[in-house]
Amino acid sequence: MEGLRRLLRAGEDAAPGASAASHDGLLPDEREFQYAAKMNNLETMEKLFKKNVNINAVDTLKRTAFHFAVARSHMSVVDFLLHHKARVDMADQHGLTVIHLAAWTGNLDIMRKLVKAGADQKAKNEEGMNVLHFAAQNNSVKIVDYFIQDLHLNDLNKPDGEGNTALHLAAKNGHSEVVEILLKQWEEINDLNQNGETPFYLSIEGGHEKCAEVLLEAGSDINVLTQNNNSALQIAVQNGHLSLVTFLIDKNIDLVPKPEQKNSPLHLAVINNHIPVVKSLLDANHDINSLNHRQETPLHLAADLGNVELVEVLLKAGCDLKTVDKHGKTALAVASRSNHALIVDMIIKAERYYATKQEHLAHSDDGSDFGLSFKQDHSTQTKQIRSSLWNLAYNQLKPQEWKKLALFWKFTDEQIKAIEEQWTGIKSYKEHGNRMLLIWLHGVLLAHQNPVKRIYEDLVEAGFQPVAEKIRAASSTDMDSRKCAIS
Repeated sequence: MEGLRRLLRAGEDAAPGASAASHDGLLPDEREFQYAAKMNNLETMEKLFKKNVNINAVDTLKRTAFHFAVARSHMSVVDFLLHHKARVDMADQHGLTVIHLAAWTGNLDIMRKLVKAGADQKAKNEEGMNVLHFAAQNNSVKIVDYFIQDLHLNDLNKPDGEGNTALHLAAKNGHSEVVEILLKQWEEINDLNQNGETPFYLSIEGGHEKCAEVLLEAGSDINVLTQNNNSALQIAVQNGHLSLVTFLIDKNIDLVPKPEQKNSPLHLAVINNHIPVVKSLLDANHDINSLNHRQETPLHLAADLGNVELVEVLLKAGCDLKTVDKHGKTALAVASRSNHALIVDMIIKAERYYATKQEHLAHSDDGSDFGLSFKQDHSTQTKQIRSSLWNLAYNQLKPQEWKKLALFWKFTDEQIKAIEEQWTGIKSYKEHGNRMLLIWLHGVLLAHQNPVKRIYEDLVEAGFQPVAEKIRAASSTDMDSRKCAIS
């Protein structure tokens, strides 16, 4: 096809004597004749014809003046060449004949003239493409209709060298009108090309919803897998085509991956960072905990990628936090190993939140999910208490004391280990303690408790009386501590 595009562009910016044409294999008069054909210059062509120029002369790419005239739809030049018996069957080095070019440009008048002049209606180029392929690929509706309705050439709907029929090419390029014409004539709607792709699959891959709808209504199989075990849903997800994903879900495409598919649609949406698609799949009840070929959940992948937004979506949707991959690692362990501290803290917040919610299942419908987030807190309402906790971690707690507090607050060994794994030096315990305190604060705020009151009481109970008194003394001189609580 690139050869065709080069032909359509060729010659318009180069005069016949230009150096670009000096190695084209043509005699000077032949070169000038071809250039005149490109430029629709009949006067020059007449003059050169009288000098007995070879009107069928070919350049090094085996192209004749006729090729250029048809490629540019120069009707008067075409008439001149036909009148003077120019050959209509000559193929260039890519196997392109003038009838292919007429099909591509969609010029029905020129096509009729070529057919009348005896052009081979079934000619194929080097890729096995015939006129119907070219017309379908470039949305030449009138040409498609002409060959089917007027010439009744039903045997043109053959696969090309890549196994594509005209229907494949029309669908791939989103030409729904051509698709509709072809469907009236042929029933082989689920034919596979060499890659195992149906016309329906190609319409989805190209992002053409109208074509996909026409093909589906005509009986296309929505769940056929390609040779690479891709489904239409998977390619739509990979390409981030949200409207097509929604369309396919509405048409009841299978959301459950086949055993031979490495990743589910949700895994692919996560890998490609298509958050709207992730949400659409979850809204359609796609299994949030589906496992890929490495036994990873979508959360494992999001955690490994360090993608805060994706992790947030999955955590809020209530994914399973305990599933382990084939190496025995949870998503928390994966995030910790990958040094994604923000993700580690988010997952621990979620683990603690859902554990608490499970304990109080009878009272779970209290609206506490409203405004739920596991991201880092930067709100002005909590600025004061966060500052106090930072001071506690960095200036008052000694090494290992943050762990004592963490155990008091029922942080698990795995959670403590995950926080501690982000080691930055001998003073990293201060940052570890601060992160642990902020995770604790997240739970306190979600429970609508006063964090200043809670931190004082818990420090006393955990054996940190002097530190607790300092916190209380500091808070009494601050603004009203109730501003720290979420109301």
